[in-house]
Amino acid sequence: MDIAKVGIVGAGQMGNGIAHVCALAGYDVLLNDISDDALRAAIALIDKNLERQVQRGKIGADEKATALGRIRGTSDLTELGQTDLVIEAATERETVKIAIFEDLVPHLQPHTILTSNTSSISITRLASRTDRPEKFMGFHFMNPVPVMQLVELIRGIATDEPTYQACLAVVERLGKTAASAEDFPAFIVNRILMPMINEAVYTLYEGVGSVSSIDSAMKLGTNHPMGPLELADFIGLDTCLAIMNVLHEGLADTKYRPCPLLTKYVEAGWLGRKTKRGFYDYRGEAPVPTR
Repeated sequence: MDIAKVGIVGAGQMGNGIAHVCALAGYDVLLNDISDDALRAAIALIDKNLERQVQRGKIGADEKATALGRIRGTSDLTELGQTDLVIEAATERETVKIAIFEDLVPHLQPHTILTSNTSSISITRLASRTDRPEKFMGFHFMNPVPVMQLVELIRGIATDEPTYQACLAVVERLGKTAASAEDFPAFIVNRILMPMINEAVYTLYEGVGSVSSIDSAMKLGTNHPMGPLELADFIGLDTCLAIMNVLHEGLADTKYRPCPLLTKYVEAGWLGRKTKRGFYDYRGEAPVPTR
């Protein structure tokens, strides 16, 4: 099918990045959020990020202006019913996502494809709460969306081939690379990444190393661009914990048990960069380890 108009639910970190790349690729974008302030902030951030690309010579000033002109914000979820593809990028909580799909379904066109940017939740289960499980997929972008080249495409048990091919064509038009994943907890990237981060937190919890020594060891010893604890702060410790809980509950294997220290940080509200404190304290000029 020909996808021309994309609806995005959620104007946060992931949603505004998805809107950015879709508009730049020539799609008309309808960006939805329950907060008008969040919509304004998202469009301002897209403007800033596009300008950064102009300054680096990645795109022209005319391309930036055209892309911005393709994005419209709305706080009315039902308006997304007129789009060809919906990408849900709301909070990583299943109850929230299900409520969004249930509110949206009565207003959709028959051909509209529904997708979720979930990083761990069952696509089959989400799809079953809609009227079109065959037209439902996981569409998992990496953060930051304009920079990262991978998109995980996850088929639910009912997803049909035309839906997969349509989503694959979108990924290719965005200039990104698709990795197809089966619908098992956390898919590919987070199935491998999150246990590594969780093990780094256990290494800290058990006193094997400090925050700085763990991150330095992984950056210099394995050539990772960012240490696992720094990366956890960037992702959000609440998101890391949520994914570990999905793995632990979904696979019933003790190797996925979330580290108690990760739980403690989340309970304290120290969620990483977004709250200015996590494994590092970001309130000063330079990040300072908190342990």
